[in-house]
Amino acid sequence: MYTAAFRVLEVLESSEGPVSGGNISERLGISRSAVWKHVKELISMGYEISASQKEGYHLTKKSNRLLPYEIHKHLRTSFIGKKMRYFENTPSTIWVGKKLVSEGDAQEMHGMVIIAEEQTGGIGRLGRSWVSPAGGIWITIVLKPDIPIDRVFMVTMAASVAVARAIRKEFDLGALIKWPNDIYIGDKKVAGLLLELFAEADEVHYCLLSIGVDVNISPSQLEQVKSSVTSISAEMGYDVDRASFLARLLKEFESRYLLIESGEYEAVTREWKSFSCTLEHRVRINTMKATFEGEAIDIDDFGALLIRKDNGKIERVIAGDCIQR
Repeated sequence: MYTAAFRVLEVLESSEGPVSGGNISERLGISRSAVWKHVKELISMGYEISASQKEGYHLTKKSNRLLPYEIHKHLRTSFIGKKMRYFENTPSTIWVGKKLVSEGDAQEMHGMVIIAEEQTGGIGRLGRSWVSPAGGIWITIVLKPDIPIDRVFMVTMAASVAVARAIRKEFDLGALIKWPNDIYIGDKKVAGLLLELFAEADEVHYCLLSIGVDVNISPSQLEQVKSSVTSISAEMGYDVDRASFLARLLKEFESRYLLIESGEYEAVTREWKSFSCTLEHRVRINTMKATFEGEAIDIDDFGALLIRKDNGKIERVIAGDCIQR
């Protein structure tokens, strides 16, 4: 799964001090020149490795990139993230996902996670742009769900719960869910989700679940976007380990995704409600057909938001923008 360079990295990681090129060469059965070549490759990936003829090679700092090798050290899932594709830069991970599925078998790609360090054309809901600089988590998960088509929105609900729980568990920050698919810390957005469904009649061919989290993004970068956004590092006061956090997020998502596939919709809905910052608040809803206000009173097991309008009528909203008053 990994290049020979990561075998060299494993040797360096397992050693407390410097390791000679001859030692690495002998342990891995490769030439000293190959060892040097792999060390240079690791350095190009962001690992800091000192080298001297007298002492050999010493790993002084691991890479801060979101490399699959680093994520898999922490990953505890059965299928989500077992396959990964990593890009330093791409227009968007969902674009990559569409391309990969069009060229292959969605069933074989089920659970694959596509990762980008930076997106040049990140996409949000309703085709809006999503600013995606280096330092965040920008991923798309390929799914071939065994779920009735009218329940597919619950994949987004499961992912929303996963992001909120991962932030709470990893950083002890009070992340909450704003319907339909945003994650907030206080009054500032820290993450968003997008689900694209590809189906015919009642059959779901595959889904692409995109998750974007502002992680190690500085306040100055955030200010260039808008004042109503934040990042994990801005809240914590320091940069955090993205690989460990993403591994936890994927584990949280997989456990809830499996609940959906087994038909335990109520369990996911109940957990979503416990993290909601939308329910019991007055909201303004903008849909393609109408704009209205009312109180968000509940969410059903299909992911629809129930609004009690000022005239007392209950409106069921499947999709739309929700602005909290």
